[in-house]
Amino acid sequence: MTESLSFSGFVCPLPLRDYPQIVLGHGSGGRLSADLIQHLFVPLFDNPALAGLNDQAVLDIDGARLAFTTDSFVVQPLFFPGGNIGSLAVHGTINDLAVSGAQPLYLSAGFILEEGLSMDDLGNIAVAMAEACKSAGVQLVTGDTKVVNKGKGDGVFINTAGIGLVPPGVNIAADRARPGDVVLVSGTVGDHGMAIMSVREGLSFETELVSDSAALHTLVGAMLDVTPDIHCLRDATRGGVAAVLNELAERSRVGFDLDETAIPVRPAVMAACEMLGMDPLYVANEGKLVAVVPGERAGAVLEAMRAHPLGRDAAIIGRAVDDHPGMVVARTAIGGRRVVDMPLGEILPRIC
Repeated sequence: MTESLSFSGFVCPLPLRDYPQIVLGHGSGGRLSADLIQHLFVPLFDNPALAGLNDQAVLDIDGARLAFTTDSFVVQPLFFPGGNIGSLAVHGTINDLAVSGAQPLYLSAGFILEEGLSMDDLGNIAVAMAEACKSAGVQLVTGDTKVVNKGKGDGVFINTAGIGLVPPGVNIAADRARPGDVVLVSGTVGDHGMAIMSVREGLSFETELVSDSAALHTLVGAMLDVTPDIHCLRDATRGGVAAVLNELAERSRVGFDLDETAIPVRPAVMAACEMLGMDPLYVANEGKLVAVVPGERAGAVLEAMRAHPLGRDAAIIGRAVDDHPGMVVARTAIGGRRVVDMPLGEILPRIC
């Protein structure tokens, strides 16, 4: 007989007791996800590499700095404008490595397949993964497959891991933002989330909504060619730009002041967000990053980003400040100010 787990020895267990079962919001990348990680997993697996709570661990091994990450993909639908779960899995894993400054090298993939999945669908997913690997210059070197009963797996789930090498002199981390730093985004926000929702909800617009799924390591490389002194980088996936900046503000103990009018959003994405009552800052991206760089280098980094195909619409959207540490505040188009809080739970479930 299995004993009930006691939370009394964990750190600040109240958020876990408030949710006696897992809910969709625990996978949102927002406050519920953070509670689950910080109050359950971190205390149990505590070690210096994990404590950084970055998108990857950077490990010193015999003088080399190895970036190591893992991710899982449960997106629905499996196929969407601009990609499918296969290409998304490759891009997402590469991007978790890239935002440490690493050059991605090798991936693994574990497939959990549902009984009854079409072999054509699996073949198309595998082809997309292979093409994404080839385009990015990485190799998928090991993997695994498991099959679950019909009705238990939503077609296919993919788990990945990735490793890469971080060049000397690069130290990118969530706790390195400083007052005076400048916040940049690499392009229009909300594209992926709204592309998924348009298919899932059967929405139609004059312009097709297409996912921005892409591997960002060459864009990061172009930025590092300008300066290795990039303080923070994150790909703005679950929870969008809002979640990323709240995480960085909390870890670095700075505030962020944003200019809403400077944040690039495609008109069709804005229309979809308004129709669904969503804020584009909270909508997932799969080919956009947020960068926090020293103010004196921001102009040169922005120029390098705009010269890259994946950064044509890059923009400066705000600054790190001494005021309101741990908070993100946006100046609106009408001159007011609003708090951009960490999302609590799942705004768009099963988005990646």
